[in-house]
Amino acid sequence: MAYKVLVSDSLAQEGLDFLMSHTDMEVDYKPKVAPADLVQIIGDYDALVIRSGTQVTKEVLENAKQLKVIGRAGVGVDNVDLAAATQKGIIVMNTPGGNTVSTAEHTWSLLCSLARNIPSANRSMRQGEWEKKKYTGTELFGKTIGIIGLGRVGGAVGSRALAFGMKVLGYDPFTSEDRVKQMGFTPATLDDIFRDADFITFHTPKTKETTYLVNDKTVAKMKKGVRIINCARGGIVEEAALLRGLESGKIAGAALDVYEAEPPKSDNPLIHRDDVICTPHLGASTEEAQVNVAIDIAKNVIEALLGGEVRNAVNIPSVTPEQRSILAPYLPLAEKLGMFAIQYLGQHLDKLEVIYSGPVAELDTSYLTIAVLKGLLTPIMSETVNFVNAPFLAETRHIAYSETKTTTKAGYTNLITVKLYSNGKMVEVAGTNFGESDPRLVYCDGIHIDAKPVGHILYLINEDRPGVVGHIGAVLGKGNINIADLTLGRKERGGVAVTVCNIDTSVSDEVLKELKSYASVKEIKVIDLQ
Repeated sequence: MAYKVLVSDSLAQEGLDFLMSHTDMEVDYKPKVAPADLVQIIGDYDALVIRSGTQVTKEVLENAKQLKVIGRAGVGVDNVDLAAATQKGIIVMNTPGGNTVSTAEHTWSLLCSLARNIPSANRSMRQGEWEKKKYTGTELFGKTIGIIGLGRVGGAVGSRALAFGMKVLGYDPFTSEDRVKQMGFTPATLDDIFRDADFITFHTPKTKETTYLVNDKTVAKMKKGVRIINCARGGIVEEAALLRGLESGKIAGAALDVYEAEPPKSDNPLIHRDDVICTPHLGASTEEAQVNVAIDIAKNVIEALLGGEVRNAVNIPSVTPEQRSILAPYLPLAEKLGMFAIQYLGQHLDKLEVIYSGPVAELDTSYLTIAVLKGLLTPIMSETVNFVNAPFLAETRHIAYSETKTTTKAGYTNLITVKLYSNGKMVEVAGTNFGESDPRLVYCDGIHIDAKPVGHILYLINEDRPGVVGHIGAVLGKGNINIADLTLGRKERGGVAVTVCNIDTSVSDEVLKELKSYASVKEIKVIDLQ
């Protein structure tokens, strides 16, 4: 089976060649496809590769009947309706590392040009003028630069600032102070940066929190003569407020590579000012960056379509390759525990709690928790459930979920415990791996067992009396149902016991009725873990 891939923006030839060389990929290259046409044709494709030109709207996604992956050759994904993609279970991935150097270097090109008035001086020279005094600049050495956003690009910009002898103030709500210090920067708040920085540069996505970070109020906090650089996203800087700051003299200059509207209108006053340097979104526009992101996204899309490692997805948790290799054996176990628990509960779920015990608790277990969610939602949802949309679907069904971690081994090297709460009732199941990848259900509702969470399962709650196993075997044999594995468990001798049968085929109502007819059998739960 060949997967159909649509490339709807221009892509470096090396990336296209990589896609087209793969025998499992059927690639259509249609750069600058009209929005209306994209809506019409998207239903035929398994993957969509874009850059910034294609707008992947809710309407596009509603018509994407078999789309599995959207790959953005670049960092920003604000041209993709992430909520709609996540709801449909579509992986959205980008290439955050491919243009790091390119964007960091462009930031520094603008910053140095801004500090030394290079574009204006060049223009003056071309007009036959020699105005040394007019274009006197400012040194970078000893100045303070404020970096908002300390991801790959922000970190690269900061390391270069240190080489210039600058003091670096770093702000990122998702980076710890210890990590900021390890990078050689001074941890700072936004107010610290607005108050103390001589240069302010932005390296953050555009979100509700980052929209219009530069506005009249924040400009008022800045020191006189501040210079602002934005190579991140248009809309982080409110252009009207920036203009007012320039006109008042509070802001000495600005360098913009991105704009609220792209391309900016010809009457935008910022692009005509001598104290503003403007470039047409060139941050990632180097030959090396274009090739890097094209090849990276081609590899990532192919890997995701073929069921391999999902890299740089923006709508599922990011796990390092090292952690992924450790967590991988526990993903099937986590999913099966969720699937088993919800069928065992047999009613509406209000809350899920997942408890990790042992060394596994030291890892980022968010991916495992999503696996549990995927497992418990799959039997009760009509639509497809995957790692992308499982948290969204849980939210729509008002299912709260949480994680708890403990390094206590609880009798096993690693243990995953799943607790389901519903109308005052609580069900608890737990499992572990024997060896590297032999999942076992080791605890259910107060009884220790050793069952394989696979295939068709009959879970019988019965009195601990002689003859129960014989009755079960006889009835299943009569119904031509083969027992693959059988596990017994009990709380105490002569009390409540369980019989767990892994069977090769599903059971009919007649067989169930006959099994229940035995007086010692109190309840039977039919569980399908296919």
